[in-house]
Order: sequence, then C-alpha cells, then structure tokens
Amino acid sequence: MDMTSPQAEGTPDGYGPFAHLTAPNVLLYRAVMRAFLVAKERFAVHLRPEDVYAGLASGVRPTELDAVVKALDSLVGWGNLRADPDTGRVTAVEDFYRKRFIYQLTREGEAAEEALSAYDEALGRRGALQAVALHDIVTQLRALLVLTAEEEPDPAKTHLALDGLASRFGALADNARAFMGSLQRTIDLHDVGEEVFLAYKDQLIQYLERFIQDLITLGGRIARLILELEEGGSIERLLRAAAAREAADATPQEAAYAGQAAYERWAGRWAGLASWFLSRDGRESQARLLRGRALGAIPQLLAVVRSLNERRAGRSDRSADFRTLARWFAEAPDDDARHRLWRTAFGLYPARHLTVDAETLAARHARPEPAGTAWADAAPLRISPQLRRTGSYERRGKPRKVEDRQEARRLLAETAAKQAAETAAARARLVTHGITTLSGLGELDPLSFRLFLQLLGDALATWRPGMTHTAATSGDGSMEIRLTAPTDGSIAEVRTPDGTFRGPDHTIEIVDLTERTGGSEA
Repeated sequence: MDMTSPQAEGTPDGYGPFAHLTAPNVLLYRAVMRAFLVAKERFAVHLRPEDVYAGLASGVRPTELDAVVKALDSLVGWGNLRADPDTGRVTAVEDFYRKRFIYQLTREGEAAEEALSAYDEALGRRGALQAVALHDIVTQLRALLVLTAEEEPDPAKTHLALDGLASRFGALADNARAFMGSLQRTIDLHDVGEEVFLAYKDQLIQYLERFIQDLITLGGRIARLILELEEGGSIERLLRAAAAREAADATPQEAAYAGQAAYERWAGRWAGLASWFLSRDGRESQARLLRGRALGAIPQLLAVVRSLNERRAGRSDRSADFRTLARWFAEAPDDDARHRLWRTAFGLYPARHLTVDAETLAARHARPEPAGTAWADAAPLRISPQLRRTGSYERRGKPRKVEDRQEARRLLAETAAKQAAETAAARARLVTHGITTLSGLGELDPLSFRLFLQLLGDALATWRPGMTHTAATSGDGSMEIRLTAPTDGSIAEVRTPDGTFRGPDHTIEIVDLTERTGGSEA
C-alpha cells in the first residue's frame, strides 16, 4: 500500500487530487473515488470505511479493511477527500481516543473525477454517422432561404437558425471524424470472439448502407441549397445580421471590433460547412471523402472475416510461425544445431558453397573451413559443367517481344469517349425543362431508360409513408429528380424499344445540376 506523503512529491501545486493516478495501487484509489461518486448520486454525504469497503467491486476489494482505511487517508492527504471525526458511534469515553473518521468528497476531488470521467469517455467513444443530422441541416438551410427572401431579415430568427445549423453541423463533423478514426482500428477485431465480430459486422454493414444512401440523396440537396444561399451574397447578409446580434451585448470598449470579429467567426463556420459538401478549387468535399471511407470499411471487414476463417480452419499465421521458430532456436542444444535449423528453415547457406547436400555437410564436419579463409586457400568447389559453360543452370530462350499497346489504348479511349457521349445524350434527353408527368416523357431509348430507372429508384428509395413528394440526386451528383404523388390514380406508360413501362403516374421534374452549378460536385 502506498503511504506517500499527502502532498505527493513532485506534484505541482493545485494538482494534488491527480497524484493518485501515478501512485501504486491506482486501481484501488480509482475504485474508492468511484464509490464516493456513486454515493453522491444517491444523496449520501458522508461514508464510513465500512461503507466504502462494501461498495468496492470484488475484483479490487482488498482482503482487509485496514487497506481501505490507508487508501482513504492517502486520498485525504492529496485533497480528494475530507475526514471528519466520527462521533455518531461513540458510546464510552474511551471511544473519543480512538481514530474514527467519516469521509466525504472535496470540491477538488469531485472536479478531478469529473475530468477523469470525461477523459475515459473521450478515449472509449466511437463516432457515429448521423443520418438525422443531414435531415436537420437541410431543414435549417431551407429556413435560411426563407429569411433571405425578406428585405430585412429578423436578427433573432437569423441568429437562431444559424446557431442551430452550426450546432448540428459541428456534431456531424465531430462524429464523422471519430468514426473515421475508429474504422482505422477495425484491425483490433482480429482478437475478439467470432460471435461478437459477426454480430458487429452485420450491424455495421447495415448502418453504413443506410448512411451512404442518405449521404448520396441528401448531400446533393445540401450542396444545391448552399449554392442558392451564396448567389447574390444572400448568406453574407444573414451572417452580418447574426454577428450584429451577438455584438449587441458587447461593452463600449469592445463594440468597435466585436461586430467584425463575430462576422469573421460566422464566415469561417459557413466556409467549413460549404467545403464539407462542395468540391472546390481542385479539392474533394469532405462528404465525398467520408463516403469513400465508409465504402472502404467493407473490404476491411472482409479481411477480418478471412482471418477468422483461417483461425477456424486451424491455420497459423506468419507471426505464430516465427514465434515457434524462435522458441526452437532458444531450445537448441548448441550452435551446430542452430545452424542446421537455420539452413532447414530458410534454405540460406554460406556463399562459399553452391550446393549443400549430405556429402558436403559430412566433409565440412570432417574438415571445418573457417569463414575468413581466402578463396585461393579454400578447397576447390565442384560445379556443374553447364554452369561453367553458360553461367546459368537454366537454358536461356528467345526473349519475348515487347508488345505495342498503342492500338489497344486508342480503342479504350474511343470506347470511353463514346460512352461519355452516350451518357451526356441520355442525360440531355431526360431533362424535362419544367414540371411534367411520367406519361409526358415519351419514348426513351435503352440508355436513357436505364438512366431514368436509376433516378426513379433513388427517388423512391427516399419515399416514406405519408409523403406526397420527394427528391433525390444521382450517385455522381449530376442530376436531380423531383417526384409528386398522383391524386387521380392515373396510370403512366413509358415506351421503349423493348416494351412499355407502366405504373402509377407521378408529377416529375428532372434537372441537370451540372448546368446550374457550373460543374461543382458534392
């Protein structure tokens, strides 16, 4: 048991309550302090040593109560606890001369435990990809669009909308950063049980699929709303209005620069939001990087699955093989045995011998040849006549001709250009230039029809019960489709060379986002 001086030598003034973290028996100290925190939640002010002893977990509870008393005294010396005489159980004059105390948390000790709890929580925290935050960001951006339509936006409403947007975006960015960091540690799952990993794997894949779908459908919508707010400097008016409201409570000495400082803070937050969803100046958006990282988690999980399968099949990995070999070297009786083990395991021999067989080993054992012997003084080597004649055991054949792949590259370039032209033509064919119906699309060629089905599928994937309209963006962010539910029960027919596509008619609008955004990519 550590009986270090109460002030813990070397501990800076004011940080004594943290001294128990570097003392022996730190686990016991932490458990004792945790018992006081639990008691505080139950509105218990003082604890006796017997109460603390009973509140300790079996894994850290010492065998004797005196060990807990010594830990309590040490914590009192460091400032974590306060000791008061326990007069509640005095029944005789002799009891006044016995050392009996009741203990309670000090303000410093409670603050130290709160700091340690926050530290433990941050280390054990795994980030979560918040699809709900994406919906909230869309709602807040639409609210800002409504405010830009006013000649003089209300400062209070503007500040509340921007503050809510910054809060939800900050939570999304922090959780995404923590999630990407936790995915880097997926390799740790190699050491967990098979059942635990399989349960985690299924949940994570479903989770990633749902978030990626929401990120694709909502990311393009958020990017479009950001561009609409930035047109004509609308967002700048809102940022200045929010900054002016923040600076209204500034003191007269700070009023001169408080407004400009507040505006710069809001402008920085908006720039961070825009860079998260828009690709600009040759840099990919954080949303696209996050989507790629989430998709890359699937191969990592498959690698862990392969590792588990190898473990289940009884195959050993390379690290286990090297550990076994190291044990064999350590157990070898002498250097000769270690040399034989080396040659057997790695097939590496001294450069002096081109061929090592039983006769060579017997000759070396009978007449050892020191490693420092000069070539001229060493015994002659027996080599193959073919090696003497050609310099190689292998027969050299005619070298392969270098293939000219220029024609293949040209065909690939022509195919890529043709496919790009066909895709551009299909995209231009589907653009409605306004609101129309599914029946109004007319006859579609096969490529346009496949693109139309992809857009329609993305829109219907976001449809929820009770919704009357929805919108979705294509996977590459180049097109947007907006659907409105039918009210008359009419049936739509879209004709193609391969047949007729039938279904409930919808009001539809298909927009080419590349023309509107000038090539900006979410």
